[in-house]
Amino acid sequence: MPTRTWTSRLARALLGAALLLWAATAAASGDDAPGADAPGADAPGADAPGADAPFYLNSFDKTPTPAALTAIGRALFFDPGLSASGSLACASCHDPAHAFAAPNARAVQRGGADRGQPGVRAVPSLMYEQNMPPFTEHFFDSGEGDDSVDQGPAGGTLWDGRAQSGHEQARVPLLSEFEMANTSTDDIVVKVAHAPYAAQFRRAFGASVFDDRGRAFKAVLLALETFEESPADFYPYTSKYDAFLRGTAALSAAEQRGLAAFNDPARGNCARCHPSALREGAFPQFTDFGFAALGAPRNRAIPANADPRYYDLGLCGPLRKDLAGRAEYCGLFRTPTLRNVARKRVFLHNGIFHALEDVVRFYAERDTAPEEWYPRDASGAPLKFDDLPVRYRKNVDAAPPFGGHPGEPPRLSDADVRDIVAFLNALSDGFPGRLVEPPSSHCPRDRRDGNETGCLQPTPVGK
Repeated sequence: MPTRTWTSRLARALLGAALLLWAATAAASGDDAPGADAPGADAPGADAPGADAPFYLNSFDKTPTPAALTAIGRALFFDPGLSASGSLACASCHDPAHAFAAPNARAVQRGGADRGQPGVRAVPSLMYEQNMPPFTEHFFDSGEGDDSVDQGPAGGTLWDGRAQSGHEQARVPLLSEFEMANTSTDDIVVKVAHAPYAAQFRRAFGASVFDDRGRAFKAVLLALETFEESPADFYPYTSKYDAFLRGTAALSAAEQRGLAAFNDPARGNCARCHPSALREGAFPQFTDFGFAALGAPRNRAIPANADPRYYDLGLCGPLRKDLAGRAEYCGLFRTPTLRNVARKRVFLHNGIFHALEDVVRFYAERDTAPEEWYPRDASGAPLKFDDLPVRYRKNVDAAPPFGGHPGEPPRLSDADVRDIVAFLNALSDGFPGRLVEPPSSHCPRDRRDGNETGCLQPTPVGK
């Protein structure tokens, strides 16, 4: 599959247009009133557009400042009172200590009104989403390579790209039956109106913000979206590798070897989907925002997978509805950023792996040693691609480091795998200073099982 590398120009243009529309509307709503163009200035509420207006059109009596939106969004993000159970916040599943991804080693998290409803996918990180373009089925890259080549689907947030913006992404968990499980947007607004930060809402959006619940819910989403684009929290670019690119730090010998293997098309070939180089002066995002089918093993720790008829097919469903029946998309999931990947505790869309070394080794050995990664049938043959119906297996990526035949040497040696993992650790934010250690060590292959941690529990000493 050709490399799909999004430039940030489209994202910057869209954001810029949205902000210009917001600012222009805010200024126009104040006419010639003194100070009407100042941040936070009052504007006639009777003239403010309703909740059905374009999202970035100013709908409020006051124009909230970015600082106010960020502060309110932060309060919302950490408030468990927004959930039906009263005990599940956005941060419960998107833990800042783990790159705003899962706080534990469970393949899926539990939510719902009783906190007993399991999800169906691993929790993705929310970091480095600021340049995510809207989903398109046909991307033509004008910035690199042949811009006449249709490079396929790309963009959108969530594992299947179905959310087209930060506020669409924020809406999903608030109303999902196995996440925060609110039954309506009105339920959410009522909770916010009685929250400790309700006064902040009124100061930022106007005293009457809760009078129109549709408009108030828009304020909730706008605040969450703004917080999730806070540079200090979500895209600080403070990793050792960023310092290396700035010329203020040197990579270790292992990290340098890992970078070389990462970029080498004949070995890791990782940069094909996770670009690692500066581009037009911008730091790399370590994702091309595209989609790929990796043929990950089926994770039997996910309750939904107890039904042999159930398959999570990514782009073509079941959570995404608009591409159902598009066979060429079945099994494809979004390529995540590799920034802060060492802080995560579960990997791939179904959380099948719990150690970064296992992920890299799976890429190297999927085709040359499938018996190491897949269950076996009655004859002892590995059931390769067991989480994908046979008719969709032609969608599975076969480019290096995949490929080869059983028994052949993998494209990555054991030393390559270790070096790539060392390099990936250099992508953790927080350098200089102590980088966060990987939260869990390599899980030996003979100690995997179906429990929530993914590894068998150690036998207590002396027992």
